[in-house]
Amino acid sequence: MSSPYISFDKEEWSKLKANVPMTISAEQLENLKGINEALTMEEVSNVYLPLSRLLNLYTRASQQLHTVTDTFLGKQTKKVPFIIGIAGSVAVGKSTSSRIIQALLKEWHHHPNVDILTTDGFLYPNRVLEERGIMNRKGFPESYNTKKLLNVLGELKSGNRHVTAPVYSHLTYDILEDEVQVLDQPDIVIVEGINVLQTPKPKKAEPETYVSDFFDFSIYVDAHEDYLKKWYINRFMKLRDTAFQDEKSYFHKYADLSDEEAINIAEDIWNRINLKNLRENIRTTRRRADLILEKDSDHFVDHILLRKM
Repeated sequence: MSSPYISFDKEEWSKLKANVPMTISAEQLENLKGINEALTMEEVSNVYLPLSRLLNLYTRASQQLHTVTDTFLGKQTKKVPFIIGIAGSVAVGKSTSSRIIQALLKEWHHHPNVDILTTDGFLYPNRVLEERGIMNRKGFPESYNTKKLLNVLGELKSGNRHVTAPVYSHLTYDILEDEVQVLDQPDIVIVEGINVLQTPKPKKAEPETYVSDFFDFSIYVDAHEDYLKKWYINRFMKLRDTAFQDEKSYFHKYADLSDEEAINIAEDIWNRINLKNLRENIRTTRRRADLILEKDSDHFVDHILLRKM
């Protein structure tokens, strides 16, 4: 059966960066790393530099198409951002990938203003989840205010200025009611979240609008279930010794757990919530992505799939 993707190993993919220079320093890379990822300059050079070149080419083509449309209409329309969606499981490293891509794309001359919009901000507040009895399904499709996310993306694609989005705190595990993120006509917006490529079943006869309808390019970060479970548990253990120690942390109750207790709880959360969500809602969207980054057990990308035009 013919695949809709062109397949690359890391060596083949690395050659596609051409002469693109490295614009991230070792010091910057340390600040971009996730809590549980052994990211290296070599990984950025071999995987993310070629990707930034590809995304730059797509963005420039989109900007040129916008100019062509203005010429056709005989008037100047509002500037709209190129929107990139990044999906994948909990613990796979979406946030780190987003930060690296942002840092690289900001160095290209044609799009210095690159924002990241995370879908965590569009989770319903904990009080709403508790009222609806779905606190244990946080991260599942029904726990998101998708209508609000669609409205924000619609405003961005309409060229509106000062578009505001809600902000989520991983410390308090809740929406920050008094804070907003302001997006002021960015050149590129990276929309990162486990749910961004999902297509809920239509409840009405007419077609629904999906989050991915606003994407110009989409990426799925993938890894084997066993690797994801290991990474999730390792991250939980590190958070137990760091963020969970803060009394303001929603998970402060886990701060004094023994190693055995922490592992058991992390395994339970993974199996009961994250693995279930991965199998039911997240992995099924993999085939909708324009590009797939496949990670090996060491958290490094070892295979890249690019959708054929």
